[in-house]
Amino acid sequence: MQLEKFTYDNKIVRNFGLATIIWGIIGMTVGLLVAMQLFKPAMNLGNQYTTFGRIRPLHTNAVIFAFVGNAIFMGVYYSLQRLLKARMFSDLLSKIHFWGWQLIIVSAVITLPLGFTTSHEYAELEWPIDIAITLIWVVFGINMFGTIIKRRERHLYVAIWFYIATFVTIAVLHIVNSFELPISFLKSYYVYAGVQDALVQWWYGHNAVAFFLTTPYLGMMYYFLPKMANRPVYSYKLSILHFWSLIFIYIWAGPHHLLYTSLPGWAQSLGVAFSIMLIAPSWGGMINGLLTLRGAWDKVREDVTLKFMVVALTAYGMATFEGPLLSLKQINGVAHFTDWIVAHVHVGALGWNGFLTFGVLYWLIPRIYKTELYSKKMAAFHFWIGTLGILFYAVPMYWAGFTQGLMWKEFTPEGLLKYPNFLTITLQIIPMHVLRAIGGALYLAGVIVMTINLAKTMLRAKLIANEPAEAMPLEEVIVEDAADKKWHRKLERKPIKFMVLALIVILIGGMVEMMPTFTIQSNIPTIDSVKPYSALELQGRDIYIREGCVNCHTQTVRPFRSETERYGEYSKAGEFVYDHPFLWGSKRTGPDLHRIGGKYSNAWHFNHMLDPTSMSPGSIMPAYQWLISQKLDTTTTASKIRAMQSLGVPYKEDYDKIANADLKIQADSVVKNLKQDNIKVTSDKEIIAIIAYLQRMGTDIKANKSTIPSNQ
Repeated sequence: MQLEKFTYDNKIVRNFGLATIIWGIIGMTVGLLVAMQLFKPAMNLGNQYTTFGRIRPLHTNAVIFAFVGNAIFMGVYYSLQRLLKARMFSDLLSKIHFWGWQLIIVSAVITLPLGFTTSHEYAELEWPIDIAITLIWVVFGINMFGTIIKRRERHLYVAIWFYIATFVTIAVLHIVNSFELPISFLKSYYVYAGVQDALVQWWYGHNAVAFFLTTPYLGMMYYFLPKMANRPVYSYKLSILHFWSLIFIYIWAGPHHLLYTSLPGWAQSLGVAFSIMLIAPSWGGMINGLLTLRGAWDKVREDVTLKFMVVALTAYGMATFEGPLLSLKQINGVAHFTDWIVAHVHVGALGWNGFLTFGVLYWLIPRIYKTELYSKKMAAFHFWIGTLGILFYAVPMYWAGFTQGLMWKEFTPEGLLKYPNFLTITLQIIPMHVLRAIGGALYLAGVIVMTINLAKTMLRAKLIANEPAEAMPLEEVIVEDAADKKWHRKLERKPIKFMVLALIVILIGGMVEMMPTFTIQSNIPTIDSVKPYSALELQGRDIYIREGCVNCHTQTVRPFRSETERYGEYSKAGEFVYDHPFLWGSKRTGPDLHRIGGKYSNAWHFNHMLDPTSMSPGSIMPAYQWLISQKLDTTTTASKIRAMQSLGVPYKEDYDKIANADLKIQADSVVKNLKQDNIKVTSDKEIIAIIAYLQRMGTDIKANKSTIPSNQ
């Protein structure tokens, strides 16, 4: 038999590795700034481009799609070539993939601080960038499957199963969640509205975590951990069970983000049930990884890369146990909207994604440079300061979350809210936020030390850009194992069938969840008093979205006495039928705003936006002075009205032609009202539009009287 000689492309691996490090430092630095803004408002830096509302999504996009995304491609491009004994299908596609992905990230860095956002969590980028993501993802898929087809290894190893599932599922999630109607080059409205939009978004949001932050990393774990430990994977059968059960169950769990909202009860219950079941496959993967190290614990004590992997797997196990725990309604009722969720997310992000990435970088970079790591002591320092950083981050955030959840709900013996002023609770947890920032700084310091260590490692040697290899051609590979006759071994030889089967498995849950909500009209009962937003209110809502207010304020009052006492009547599904997009939010850094309309005067809102501390002493909200000076862009009003009409919002025929005149009348009335409080402002300013929107919010139905104090 004649061995074929070929080379592995290490340059593309190196490039993705460098991008991982660079974007990791940038994303974490922005995260540290965001953390500091929550106890020191001056860190908003006094301008509209660096407020919490605008750069919080920059942080999440940078760490998820820039840091983790580049790490995924680094790991996939390195392991895929070696598992398939083939160079990547196309060097040109590899380059297009790399530079296309970096340009997408740069576009996010530019557009998000400028306020161009869809407001969908983890999917904030506007429609042209969504199209670019789709195209680059297709390039990645062609390159991956082209490599699989020209492979010299008959069977697909378990890591490749997870890569395939990642590709097909992310494609489906991104396309379904990106149905938008463009208004202009960087402005669009989601086709879905209200409850439907919420269901689609959290079907996407939860499964972006599942299939971007989890499945590709599990694939990397299955490849790199055995390599580092020089041990085979503990159980092939457990790998099969882990993979198929995980991708089938995960896709159903999204509705657990919407418990106690106006989402239909059956969908909430479905999300809870599958979330609980998710513990089994998740822990199956963790156990399979940890037991791979059986007999190798002496090596773990000596090898820092294995230390990172062990902590990563432990964090994965903790996060995937806590996720189902948080889906239980009794626990969710306390934890949701609090910092408990922030702690939960970051145990996974910092521990699982971060530490596994660091372990892979420390193992991989010396190999593609054919040298030793510059300093094992620096790597060990990184491990311990990173671990300390995670503890300093997570423990205070858990404490803050418990504090918030319990204080929000506490009543006096007389039956009154014990802490009616939301700000009192916010001020109570500021010390925890200080500790969280210290933890983030420690973690970032470790990453900087790693960067220096790896830079010195690369400078002491030369990249083996084209690493020589040889293997038998696929048609000459002889299979002698009787196990090859079993169904899964046969499936592993047929990548296209494997991909189609994985696609069917993930589509089942999505279709069962969403089709009833979209097709059965009675699931979202109409409310006659709910009317479309006026032209001014619609413009104000878009400013609210631009400023990222949804990152701190929810717009859904849950049916708890503690919430109806604090905010007013609980939210109904029919109230959101004209909301493109929905703005229910996922975190209460500030109070819920769904019933804010009519509770305060126009002057209160004006002064609150100008200087929040003048209305709420001690507030951590940034000031929004630019809203008072910036002119409202009314050139888009007509196109926005027409877009809403095409989405089914029942504006009067030809309303787009008179919308700006109607806007002017309402704006003048707001200005007239402000003059009574000696506030002089012209009707063409953005502050007028956002006041109009805030005053409209939640007023379409009669709300119960709230005990909310005037200084909240």
